Amino acid sequence: MNDPKIIVALDFDDLASVKNLVSRLSPSLCRLKIGKELFTACGPQVVELVQNIGFEVFLDLKFHDIPATTAKACKAAANLGVWMTNVHALGGARMMKAAREAVDSVGGQTKLIAVTILTSHSESEIQQIGLMNNIDAQVELLAALAFDSGLDGVVCSARETESLRSKFDKDFLLVTPGIRPAGAALNDQKRAVTPVDAIKNGSSYLVIGRPITQAADPIGILTEISESINFI
Repeated sequence: MNDPKIIVALDFDDLASVKNLVSRLSPSLCRLKIGKELFTACGPQVVELVQNIGFEVFLDLKFHDIPATTAKACKAAANLGVWMTNVHALGGARMMKAAREAVDSVGGQTKLIAVTILTSHSESEIQQIGLMNNIDAQVELLAALAFDSGLDGVVCSARETESLRSKFDKDFLLVTPGIRPAGAALNDQKRAVTPVDAIKNGSSYLVIGRPITQAADPIGILTEISESINFI
């Protein structure tokens, strides 16, 4: 079974840009992440578009609402046939358990994971919003809550995966954004890690955006990164 470890973030707001990029990528080397910007601009049709080409989709909408509303949203995502979708772990155990039941009721294979702390956050920012734990402790607390709620894994920084992997077995997915090849610009990522280091630290899947999507040769960069992690 082909299980590409790279998830390319489609950070666009129009179908033309999506079509241009995906025509230069390969489903054998990556999956695609559709987030709030693209989904708000284009709706479910963009999911159908890339799935029809052969790409599996991580629908990254970070649902966070009352349990009933979140459950219905997750069920709708699963009905789109996406490979993976997510919620915010800060929504709590009752919300995550409701989401789990909703996704399972569809009877498909959609994976459900939870966001812990955004990789753009710094220590001072999480204190500003009232979280008294440091980032590492808060991530571990939320990951354990997601695990106990029956979710398939979490979104976290690759700087946190080594610690999390020591607490959860390999079946608990650690999906890591903030991945930047050596020498690439950090942009708005505060806790970035290289692809090789991320896999070594225990990441299950790597979310990579601009280093691939803004490259002159996207498939070349994708292939290079893929080959660098193949035998780790």
